[in-house]
Amino acid sequence: MALPFPFSRPAGAVLLLLLLPGPTSASEAGAPLQFRITEGEILNAFHQENEVAAHLLLSSGAAPRVLVAFPAGNSGVGVWFERAEKPVAWALGEVKASVQADAQARPMRGIIAEASVTANRLTVREGVVGSVRVLRDFQLGTAIPAAVSTTPQVSDHAVTWARPRIDGAAGYRISLEVLNGRIESAAEPKSLTLVADRGTVPLRLRITALTGEPPLTPFAADTLLDTRASDDSRARQVLRFLSYQEKFLAGSWRFNTYFGRDTLMSLRLLMPALRAEAVEAGLVSVLERLNAGGEVAHEEDIGEFAVLRHRSGRGPAGGAQDAPIHDYKMIDDDFMLAPVAAAWLLDHEEGRGRAQAFFARKLASGESVGSALARNAAFVLEAARAFAQEPVPQNLAALKRGVPVGQWRDSEHGLAGGRYPYDVNAVWIPAALSAIARIQARGLFAAHAGDDQQQAFAAAADWAKTWSAHAPGLFEVRLTREQAAEKVRAHAAKAGVDPAPALASLPPDSLHFAAVSLDAGRRPIPVLHSDVGFALLFSDPPAASVDAMVATALRPFPAGLLTDVGMVSANPVYADPSVQGLFGRNAYHGTGVWSWQQALMAAGLARQLQRGDLPATVRARVKDAEARLWRAIDASSAMRTSELWSWAVVDGRYRIVPFGQGKDDADESNAAQLWSTVYLAIPPPH
Repeated sequence: MALPFPFSRPAGAVLLLLLLPGPTSASEAGAPLQFRITEGEILNAFHQENEVAAHLLLSSGAAPRVLVAFPAGNSGVGVWFERAEKPVAWALGEVKASVQADAQARPMRGIIAEASVTANRLTVREGVVGSVRVLRDFQLGTAIPAAVSTTPQVSDHAVTWARPRIDGAAGYRISLEVLNGRIESAAEPKSLTLVADRGTVPLRLRITALTGEPPLTPFAADTLLDTRASDDSRARQVLRFLSYQEKFLAGSWRFNTYFGRDTLMSLRLLMPALRAEAVEAGLVSVLERLNAGGEVAHEEDIGEFAVLRHRSGRGPAGGAQDAPIHDYKMIDDDFMLAPVAAAWLLDHEEGRGRAQAFFARKLASGESVGSALARNAAFVLEAARAFAQEPVPQNLAALKRGVPVGQWRDSEHGLAGGRYPYDVNAVWIPAALSAIARIQARGLFAAHAGDDQQQAFAAAADWAKTWSAHAPGLFEVRLTREQAAEKVRAHAAKAGVDPAPALASLPPDSLHFAAVSLDAGRRPIPVLHSDVGFALLFSDPPAASVDAMVATALRPFPAGLLTDVGMVSANPVYADPSVQGLFGRNAYHGTGVWSWQQALMAAGLARQLQRGDLPATVRARVKDAEARLWRAIDASSAMRTSELWSWAVVDGRYRIVPFGQGKDDADESNAAQLWSTVYLAIPPPH
């Protein structure tokens, strides 16, 4: 079903955010892309110019840090400092692109920036150069691999960490030059300290950060989005920084490379506003990385990280030692490809006109796009076969053996230990089967799939009906109102929120909702979740189911998911205490707010409101829920392009808390996230 969204500028106040003007029109297409985002104690500066793309982070507070991440090779450089005697604050001056040569006259690309910090001395804890994967692990407490450990070069006024890539290719460099002081070194204990002259403050630095990894090819400003896109400058800037003709990047700084799920969901949600070339480039990037069995690659190890893995024996045999290594452990992305492809090829007016030519397009391997899609479709049919023929719980799709993750809630406890995810079974598999049936009916597979494949595809429509009819009910949780109210009161007290609005929103009789997953015994784990947004966008549930999904998800927290600063992605209020402890505000997939999940829900509600078969009473409740969701989205608009955020209650009111900057936070949030830019194609309701 097409989504003919109207387009307008999203409303909302700006909070915790500093932006520099960046190009947003065709007339500015040749200008450098420069913008800044400040979230809590982290100042992020982005620079994209010709073959240079770099993201500079300056972390203030008690643990200062300078870090630069590059989309080229998913590489990065960083310096971590020892804890300061008192919290410090960074200020950033001009940032310029720089292209320099290494000792072998090979180009290295990056930035030169001038910054100051409110301290008269900073002592180096460690400098790390190489893959962002290594920097990411070091940030989380993992030791630096000996092969990439780098000894600094020290002069009177500068310290530099530089080396070639471990296979001899052009490598990495970060240099900190003290502009108003010197470098002090001590043998015992071994240390380097940046010191300002005569104890002056601030300490002023020139930062040079470079990578030798091959650059990517950015889209020009006027070739990525069409005229229907919102004029939200921040989202446009983030999307441009993360979009390249070779692939879309999941997020910066931590995920500066291809992720299959992120690419597919971003394409689907941005599709009403993307130009055809961008949509098809994204789809091709996914198809290029399918394995022989038709599974979608989740992530890729590239650059020096690929070299490290090959040398450790963890990469596939044969080929170059820096050949990309793809990860196929996820199961949700395998079933996303067909629905997203169908949305473009069948539901989008321009996509329909390009479908035949797109199917005939050749991938780098020489295989056609249509053949690769047929390979994925064959995988889907085989994975769906058992339940389609006998719809019993043991035939549902489970996580892969020995792997604790498998869908977007891919932290260790994101599914509360479950083995059968709701979204994969209740939404993605039936949606994939339906999409395959529609593509087959259009005749697009005819010249690209074998007779045996097409014969299998003929069953897809009936199998989709079986999955849709039987799988969702296996995840149902039911509680009496009294049981639900007791749990809401207890959770509200623990969270420090007023229980009254949540209690008033509970139904008069029983509460029922879909569990986030089934455990190994195929019992529902009663955690509320935002994944019903997938069902609203990719399927046509019965009206009663739509009513229940929307009511349950968008009740006030802690009865539902909705807070004044966003819709949380999970809520363990109805689960056992042992499960509740896995879903706190500090957990990566806990009771925090993921920007794209709000966008997904908004798009799903808009889609359901386009249906002509919803009773007036259901339609009115969906419309009311949509308005309440958008009030929360607008209240958190300053964080909209971020990966996720947390919250606190201060004087009885919700307050946004940047995720990853507290000592108990599980990880760090990206300031720029691909699927958080999708509001460019999802306008607020009128």
